[in-house]
Amino acid sequence: MIGSVRDNSEDDAPPPLTDDYIAPAPRVSVQAFCETAETAEAIQSAGLDRRLSKAHLTIKMGGIEAAIEAYHTVPTPNVIILETDGSNDILACLDQLATVCDAGTRVVVIGNENDVAPYRELVRRGVSDYVIGPVVTLDVVRSICGLFSASEAVAVGRIIAVVGAKGGVGASTVAHNVAWAIARDLALDSVVIDLDLAFGTASLDYNKDPLQGIANAVFAAERPDTAFIERLLAKCNDHLSLLAAPAALDRVYDFGADAFDAIFDTLRLTTPCIVLDIPHQWSGWTRRALVGADDILIVAEPDLANLRNAKNMLNLLKSARPNDRSPLYCLSQVGMSKRPEITPREFAKAIESQPIASIPFDPRMFGTAANNGQMIAEISANHRISKMFVQIAQQLTGRGDAKKPRGSLLSPIIRKLRARA
Repeated sequence: MIGSVRDNSEDDAPPPLTDDYIAPAPRVSVQAFCETAETAEAIQSAGLDRRLSKAHLTIKMGGIEAAIEAYHTVPTPNVIILETDGSNDILACLDQLATVCDAGTRVVVIGNENDVAPYRELVRRGVSDYVIGPVVTLDVVRSICGLFSASEAVAVGRIIAVVGAKGGVGASTVAHNVAWAIARDLALDSVVIDLDLAFGTASLDYNKDPLQGIANAVFAAERPDTAFIERLLAKCNDHLSLLAAPAALDRVYDFGADAFDAIFDTLRLTTPCIVLDIPHQWSGWTRRALVGADDILIVAEPDLANLRNAKNMLNLLKSARPNDRSPLYCLSQVGMSKRPEITPREFAKAIESQPIASIPFDPRMFGTAANNGQMIAEISANHRISKMFVQIAQQLTGRGDAKKPRGSLLSPIIRKLRARA
């Protein structure tokens, strides 16, 4: 049993986590031995969470004694979850478990407030995580996923999916400009994936003409690795790369639900932020990409069809992702001349949540950017629409304040003079 330890005790405890982001677990086997039906139910519910979709989880009753008995004859899994009710000597039981536990197995203990086992003694016995019960679903998800995102020291990227509630609402434009803001203003290495293989516009918007892109990866005969994906990326700026769509009609782009899983998993290993530009269509793979994303942004225009579609998408995604942050939405092309519109207030009342932004209709600004292959920030960095994209980027990434601009050469001198005054 090996691994670092997280404990809820006050003494010698590591600092609390400050980020709500939970990285998905890899393909691992997890076996839980529970004392109570409530804990078993929480673990079973955790097994349905999208971040544990690749983990194989089984649940048995009987606690640590049942685990010791079971592993006398069978090999141990990648992760063992043990619930203790305080009636047994947890340290002695862990010593017995160690005699039948394979090297490299991680152990998570769910204890209670009556446990008297010292924190350091649990560390010495190789407990990978200790959580005080009663636990809820998210506690279990965080514990299992944390074993692999933290202890393996692997950078696991966050996936942000952007999709339109209706075709032509400008979702791709929003996705590309938000990705630009994440890279430029938040200084976060990012990759944009244009998933509209037949009609994608990312290469036009970024003024790139790559010979390779997402089609090469998805149609590759073998599972793509990091080196292969790196060769397909087109550099947009110091922190942003593009996995472009071919935008060609020489073939039909029909995919299975898991067609892009290997590509996303590979990029997660090396890229802090992956922005998916998802086309407005409903298929197995688009639904899977949305449900599997860490954060979702729905782009909608202020009319009735967009309202209906946005509400349906939000309801479905909330239901499919009960332990995640709710999907966000923004309004686009607001204030179009002579067009009857649903006001943002009425839209929010029907959706039962506020939009994170209402992007105004500005045909000159967006038209110039599209025709020149530029982002809005490249045309006017201080324009209010540019600032909106930065604010959206901050909310989607949880990064807070944008990178502050450098001060002038006289700033240090001015600060010293003020300090003396």
